[in-house]
Amino acid sequence: MFKKILIANRGEIAIRIIRAAKSMGIDTVAIYSTADKDALHVQLATQAVCVGGPLPKESYLNIENILSAAILTDAEAIHPGYGYLAENTKFVRLAEQNNLTFIGPDPEIIDMMSNKSKGRDIMKRHGVPVVPGTGIIEDVKDGLARVIKMGGFPVLIKASAGGGGKGIRAVYHKDSFATEFDTVTKEAQSAFGDGSVYLERLITNPKHIEFQFIADKHGNYVHLYERDCSIQYNHKKIIEEAPCRTLKDEVRQKMAHNVINAAKAMDYVNAGTFEFIMDKEQNYYFIEMNTRIQVEHPITEMITGIDIIKEQIRVSAGHPLSIKQENVKPEGYSIECRINAEDPKANFTPSTGKIENFVVPGGFGVRVDTELHNGFVVSPFYDPLVGKLIVHGKSRLECIRKMRAALEELTIKGINTNIGLHYSIFHHPKYVEGNFDTGFLTEVRGQPEGR
Repeated sequence: MFKKILIANRGEIAIRIIRAAKSMGIDTVAIYSTADKDALHVQLATQAVCVGGPLPKESYLNIENILSAAILTDAEAIHPGYGYLAENTKFVRLAEQNNLTFIGPDPEIIDMMSNKSKGRDIMKRHGVPVVPGTGIIEDVKDGLARVIKMGGFPVLIKASAGGGGKGIRAVYHKDSFATEFDTVTKEAQSAFGDGSVYLERLITNPKHIEFQFIADKHGNYVHLYERDCSIQYNHKKIIEEAPCRTLKDEVRQKMAHNVINAAKAMDYVNAGTFEFIMDKEQNYYFIEMNTRIQVEHPITEMITGIDIIKEQIRVSAGHPLSIKQENVKPEGYSIECRINAEDPKANFTPSTGKIENFVVPGGFGVRVDTELHNGFVVSPFYDPLVGKLIVHGKSRLECIRKMRAALEELTIKGINTNIGLHYSIFHHPKYVEGNFDTGFLTEVRGQPEGR
């Protein structure tokens, strides 16, 4: 087993990885920017190294400085968390060239699945249903011709290298296609360094279902069941549930079969997630694969009792999985709220400032993953996600009641947050009934956002 791991990330996910490593007797190295010198992940790690200025490109995306920090501190492995360099194959290959183990899949797999258009083709070859769509489109003229072949509008224009809700536009009419094409290509080039795009048939108001799995180097593949991530705005998830209340068991088993078969066909090793959209008849279609840990992994941990981060570390060190498929038996229900520093009433404008008062909810089956503490300064340089509130209970209704109580207790003074929006959602009749899809939030935002 590794003696020391460097965490190439910040915030709540860096803290989550540090805690898992500590429970395994592994020392940790935190990296930090000048803006994060007093951050909690810096304080909790065994060692900490400043890798640059406040902008991500100066620090958390600074490959040379991060690898230098790993080498200078005698780290043996690097855990990337999510975002930043988690799916950057240049980083992975340079780490391996410096005898550092990357805690994630092989770079060839990351390359294979990071291009969403190519990923669709791979899934089709392995028998996984995909949304009707195209390969890379060259220009507006090519795109319009492909739309006609697909049967007309509405369609989605999607960045091939996209992720995190960026680089996606819905187009309902021919007249707006050129404008939206230009917008997506520019956004994709700016966000991902790759302006290529492709088209997908727009399936209106689907469910967003994803399947977590993990595999080792000894040929063992285990799925950890599904998550329902349908509560979103601008294609960004804010509430996730596990399992999906409405998913028929025969559909669940078919999805699981597709996931494991495709993962085996790719010789995938480590944790990964297949994402699907599902229509009202429960026809499901692959949309993308995430070759890393995901923000919402805690709800899967809560229903399975499996520490996914620890399994990632074990697998990367060459150990077999500590679990077998027949022993993975989900218990109860779990829900996660993403707590963001933003103002939902002002079009989700990010909020910054010093935390003046922070009160964490508690109780049986309540978990909080966060970087916040009194005096912490939420800066403008990073993602607005500042924490995750997770509950677990015997039933979905029990989880909803626990989440209402936890949101009432959760106090964050000094910045704007989306706590009020979450509170509204958990009192909305359709959400309580489980009658929701990816179009739900446009309705709920018309409700009072108070508590």
